[in-house]
Amino acid sequence: MTKPEISRYGLGLRKPHYQDFLERRVPVDFVEVISENFMIDGGRPLDILRRVRDRYPVALHGVSMSVGSADGLDRRYLTRLRQLVDEIDPIFVSDHLCWTRIDGFQSHDLLPLPYTQEALDCVCANVAQAQDMLGRTMLIENPSSYIAFADSEMTEWQFLDALCARTGCELLLDVNNIVVSAANHGFDAIDYLHGIPAAHVRQIHLAGHSQGKELLVDTHDRPVPESVWALYARALDRLGPVATMIERDDDIPPLETLLMELDIARAVQPSRRAA
Repeated sequence: MTKPEISRYGLGLRKPHYQDFLERRVPVDFVEVISENFMIDGGRPLDILRRVRDRYPVALHGVSMSVGSADGLDRRYLTRLRQLVDEIDPIFVSDHLCWTRIDGFQSHDLLPLPYTQEALDCVCANVAQAQDMLGRTMLIENPSSYIAFADSEMTEWQFLDALCARTGCELLLDVNNIVVSAANHGFDAIDYLHGIPAAHVRQIHLAGHSQGKELLVDTHDRPVPESVWALYARALDRLGPVATMIERDDDIPPLETLLMELDIARAVQPSRRAA
C-alpha cells in the first residue's frame, strides 16, 4: 500500500472558536469535529458545521462507535453517522480502539480491550461492518490506557497491525496516547513506532496530559509537552508527511494560542535517528 503524500495541519473545532472560523480565514488546512456533536437532525450545530465545511476541509472523529463491543455495532448509530458523512464529505472518519457500550448502555468512556485473538476477531468484524455501512475506509485511533490485561496475547501495536491487515482500515496515531501508555505500562515508545504499520497511518493527534497520583492521564487540557514533541519528531522519521492536528478539549485557550502551537508542529523536523 502506498500512502498518499500529504502534509496538512489542523485544529479541533471547538465551540469557543466557532465564530473565528466563520468570520475570518484561520490559517489551518483542516478542522476536526467530534462526530456525535453533529449527528442530529438539523439545528444550529449542524448549520454551523455546514458553513464551516464551505470554508475548510473537515475530519469527523467519533467517540461512541464502540468497535470493541462484543454486542456488535449499533446500526442506528451507523445510519446517523452515514447521513453526516454523506452531507459533509469528510477527509477522514475516525474512532477509537476501545469499547463504550454494553447491553444498550453507553458509558461515554473509552474503555480498554484485552489484546487477544478473540478481541481481534470482534474488532475486525465491527470495523468491517462500519466501513461497509459508511462506504469509507475508517481511521482507528490508538488509545491511552491505565490498566493492562493479564491475558493479552499481543502488544497494542501488533493488534493494530493485524487489524489493518485484515480490514484495510487506516490509523490515526495519537502521539500523546503513546507517551501516556508507555509511561503507565513501562513499554518503550520507540518500540511502538517500530511496530505500527507505517503505511496505514493517515493522521496524527498531538495533545497534552496531566500527572495523576500514580499514572499519566490523557486530559487534553494543556499545551503539548516536550515529551510529545520529541516523540512526534521520531514518528516523522518513520511516517514522513502525514496530516497532523492539535486537540484541546478542556481549559480551551484563545485560538491564537493554539495556532502558535500548530506553528511549532509545522516547524518540527524528523529527528534523523532511526525510529
